[in-house]
Amino acid sequence: MAVFERGDVRIDYGVEGDGFPVFAIAPGGMSSANALWNNAPWNPRVRLTDRYSVIGMDQRNAGASVAPISAADGWARYAEDQLALLDHLGIDRCHLLGMCIGGPYAMALLTAAPERFTCAVMLQPAGIDGDPSVMRDLFDGWAAALAGSHPEADATVWASFKANMWDGDFLVSSTREDVAACRTPLLVLMGNDQWHPQSVSREIVALAPDAVLVERWRDAESLPATDATINAFLAEHTPA
Repeated sequence: MAVFERGDVRIDYGVEGDGFPVFAIAPGGMSSANALWNNAPWNPRVRLTDRYSVIGMDQRNAGASVAPISAADGWARYAEDQLALLDHLGIDRCHLLGMCIGGPYAMALLTAAPERFTCAVMLQPAGIDGDPSVMRDLFDGWAAALAGSHPEADATVWASFKANMWDGDFLVSSTREDVAACRTPLLVLMGNDQWHPQSVSREIVALAPDAVLVERWRDAESLPATDATINAFLAEHTPA
């Protein structure tokens, strides 16, 4: 992993393979780190590096990346880090791919800077359908593990940060209006549990003007077709 520093933020990242860039945002909730791709049923660090340059990162305060905690932290702050890394690497346009929390991160990027991304793949995007505590409880566990190393953040700061991230529904980082306005081609591989509700995946595809849903993709029987579908989708949108 290499290191990118911007002010008091240190971001660990990696670049693997060669070809048109794919920015791959890892699963893991608030602990989203590049190494967690190795636990995923479909891993872009294995499946794409023979044809693409795959960029991965540890999000702030996940993996080896560190940053101060503030009451203003939230989806927009993470998007700033992600775009700053692409700027640091001199990448003007790339494919975008995200799993779990990488789905909301991806839609935040497509809303903030759609011109930077040729297409996006979302694997079981995280979201909220009904009880928000399933995501808030995960945040609380992550925050409790970090709190001792962040004396700058009191209980009020943590509460504001949590609200900025998880006070909402659907895709959380973005509104339904944002998704309906997204013109970037999307490939959505459906989630199917309380952290990645089916309904969120289905609604993304229903709202977005150019989106395709894959319902079955992560079991061993389906993975060869999954690999072919993702590769064909990326190839279709790779600039000549």
